[in-house]
Amino acid sequence: MKQLRLGVLTGLFVVAGVLSWAGARLWASIDSLPGVPVAAPIVLALIAAVLLATALSLRARLRAQRERRPGAKGVDPMLAARAVVFGQASALVAALVAGVYGGVGVHLLTQLAEMPARRTQALYAGFSVLAGAAIVAAAFFLERVLRLPEDDDTAPAADAA
Repeated sequence: MKQLRLGVLTGLFVVAGVLSWAGARLWASIDSLPGVPVAAPIVLALIAAVLLATALSLRARLRAQRERRPGAKGVDPMLAARAVVFGQASALVAALVAGVYGGVGVHLLTQLAEMPARRTQALYAGFSVLAGAAIVAAAFFLERVLRLPEDDDTAPAADAA
């Protein structure tokens, strides 16, 4: 499994942002642009909280297992793999969604002089971008918690030489 790359997530964010900004301009010139739902930042923040809670829980279980505490529950490898896949998928989707709301938010900010009522919509879009960034951060943390120690296969050969 490959690790998340910040460059890929940033690229997704920028491309989605530019495309949604252009789409929002086009849509606004043809008709009225639909509003940003208030539930968008709330749902994204809930996903970030679930990822963070998962990472903290697994980190505590792994620490207890390493310290050989009595009654410590181990971490099932399949559970860990599923958690990492969930984190990576969430980060990719969050980068895309945050880019879309970022592009719409930039368009809404440029329209504030003409339509002051769009201020709350721009705030919702901004909070959605922040919640998307929180998902990405939580996914990176989860991936760091569940990273396997690197195999040091070259060490015995180097010692023998």
